Amino acid sequence: MRIRVGVLFGGKSVEHEVSVISGIQAINAFDQEKYEIIPIYMTREGELYTGDVADKIEEYRDIPALLKKLQRVTLINEAGKYLLIKYPVKAWGKQSCGEVDLIFPIVHGTNVEDGALQGYLKTLSIPFAGCDVCASAVGMDKYVQKAVLKYNNIPVLDGVRVLSSAYYKDTEKLLNEIEQFAPYPIIVKPSNLGSSIGIKKAFNREELTDAFEYTFQYAHTALVEHALTNFREINCAVLGDQDSAIASECEEPINTDAILSYKDKYVSGDKTGSKGMSSAKRILPADLSPELREEIRSLALKTFQALGCNGVSRIDLFVDKDTNTVLVNEINTIPGSLSFYLWEPVGVPYKELLDRLVSLTLKREREESSLSFSIETNILVNFAGGAKGGKR
Repeated sequence: MRIRVGVLFGGKSVEHEVSVISGIQAINAFDQEKYEIIPIYMTREGELYTGDVADKIEEYRDIPALLKKLQRVTLINEAGKYLLIKYPVKAWGKQSCGEVDLIFPIVHGTNVEDGALQGYLKTLSIPFAGCDVCASAVGMDKYVQKAVLKYNNIPVLDGVRVLSSAYYKDTEKLLNEIEQFAPYPIIVKPSNLGSSIGIKKAFNREELTDAFEYTFQYAHTALVEHALTNFREINCAVLGDQDSAIASECEEPINTDAILSYKDKYVSGDKTGSKGMSSAKRILPADLSPELREEIRSLALKTFQALGCNGVSRIDLFVDKDTNTVLVNEINTIPGSLSFYLWEPVGVPYKELLDRLVSLTLKREREESSLSFSIETNILVNFAGGAKGGKR
């Protein structure tokens, strides 16, 4: 019997389209003899839909027309069966239009990759692939992530967090503090977004002001760092869990702007259209000495373990050519295209990568099923009500 996998993509995020590309890429790569794939599209409003054409990329050129061909659904856990129930519920007829054994989220950005979707699935007790709630949340918040890595002696750039409310309350004071914190050039970016969205580099105060205004269009919290000027960016993915993990081949992305942009990552495909992160320009494998390659892969593994990750993540690092040091920039807990292109050079084709991710999901489910999430108690038997009955 095939394992029923609900591949969930889309969501309320500025990376919505990237998620659709990544999700449908994965659907086409799954081993159809081992898995029954149920595509589940989440709209920008958070509504779930499924249907025969939900895995056709060309249908997403006209979302309103697409939704008319799909069935809106909601997920429920019915005595251990994870059902897709038609919504709105009708008085007559079959209510279920599918059943899954696990959910495979391929979503990017806030409201979905940041632990929100994982928390929703966890609350329903539905098994899901990838990082758990905490690792997803920490992985998305660049400031918290930096603090955790620093605590674990993993080298990172120093950074400060700036709230938009504090910035607009006394802009001059805050700009003075930023200039004391780091010399120009300075990077300003949303603390909780990926795909290089909302990032600006500033070389003077006027540009710094513009950078904050730009970043605060996308998030209420900004992360500020000194921008390296003589460096290489190297990416490496990690696959596994807290018991065992392996590192992929390293790549060096090629950027066309001052920083690796959204366009570099997703809009630089050929005339057939973007293929997501897999179509970005890169040097693969990166031209690294054996010692530096191993140092980068080792740091990627330490980062994955320190953040409590599961599944596949991509760690982006800097090689500072002035100091000859390697620094962790950030982690992507659900990377674009699941970074499948980084695994093929080390002998792991996309189909096998997906296979291993499903196995990790089922392993975690077995481990969690051995835990107790309730205790026998008779507290409510003698409960008489009233305000004094609460927790003291």
